[in-house]
Amino acid sequence: MNSTIELLAPRYDIAWYPWAVQYFFLIALSYATLWLAAPALVFGKQRWLPTARLALLACLTTTLVAPVALLADLHQPLRFWHFYAYANSHSWMSVGSLLLPLYVVSVVVLAWLAWRPALQANRQAPGIAGFVARWLSFGSAPTPRALVALVGLATLALSTGIMLYTGAEVAIVKARPLWHTVWLPPMFVATGFIAAAGLVMILNRVDGTRDVTVTGQMLKVMLGACLVAGLVAGSWFLDGINANVGSVAAAMESVRDSAEWRSTALWGGLTGLVLFGAVLYLLTRPVSRRPALYAWAWVLGLVALHVGWMFRWVVLMDVQTIARNSAGFHHYGIPAGSSGILGIVGTFGLWLAAILLIDLFVPWRQARQGGSAADIPPAQSDAQSAAETTEGAPGHG
Repeated sequence: MNSTIELLAPRYDIAWYPWAVQYFFLIALSYATLWLAAPALVFGKQRWLPTARLALLACLTTTLVAPVALLADLHQPLRFWHFYAYANSHSWMSVGSLLLPLYVVSVVVLAWLAWRPALQANRQAPGIAGFVARWLSFGSAPTPRALVALVGLATLALSTGIMLYTGAEVAIVKARPLWHTVWLPPMFVATGFIAAAGLVMILNRVDGTRDVTVTGQMLKVMLGACLVAGLVAGSWFLDGINANVGSVAAAMESVRDSAEWRSTALWGGLTGLVLFGAVLYLLTRPVSRRPALYAWAWVLGLVALHVGWMFRWVVLMDVQTIARNSAGFHHYGIPAGSSGILGIVGTFGLWLAAILLIDLFVPWRQARQGGSAADIPPAQSDAQSAAETTEGAPGHG
């Protein structure tokens, strides 16, 4: 007598929506651009000052917008207070709910300290710009450079905690073998620095200064981050194909027969190799040819942003389409509403609005490492000095 056993497994909805991708992407840009600003703001490397200005602008705006995406992904945002009412030291999300507000506040304070001398120098400007400068500068007392360095060090320490918690809260999930690996957190950080360097290069282009020094510094950062990402990805892959047991082996087995995942891996690998090769090519050109070639480096910045964002999309969204309780894969289509395309576009729109508002009312281009208004040179001489080291006309402000 033949008998048939039918196994039924429910299909669960995805737990994390594209809001999560936006949060992980923006917070990675935040902590990576903070570290790109640190050589000048914290350690006083004046050669890094033009880079620090752009990086700090990117850091503050992404830091302000990232928690908005995180709250949206909680499904019931008004219940965020549960993290504090029912704290759990064994939960990385609970730890992150304590780290994130401290980090946001420290970034805001650091940006204010860095921009305060320029605000003080702009107190007599006519109209709303002068009003904002008088309101935000909080008096005319000088800003101690030691205070900027101290707050910067504290912010860097908090950013390290952000790196750890954002990677660990995903890697701790044992139910998803593609997540549950020690290789995921460092890959988040490496791709975050790739994207951050690309963002600074794009801002350098959009701002109008087109500083060759900034482009060269960011290309070197991108090259190093690509090397680290390649090393991590290679180790991750070798760990999977050479192990018979373990999370990475289970992850490789779960996607072995998927043509879509093979094409995703191929696209990611080729994009990374092309980016690495293009950056290496630009950095090895003769010095006389670099200004002309660097003028197109912003295109690599777009590719770098694509690498950082797509890696998080694959990890956070595509992984959730792999069935946990049955064979095969679940289809996921991006909805057009606020939990899909509209949410993605809206988040980037909010970030762009933050940049425009700061650009309108804060003279961030004149920022120094602390000091007083007397340290800020007149606008004309500042523009002339910038023209000596940059290609194109300096930006306003």
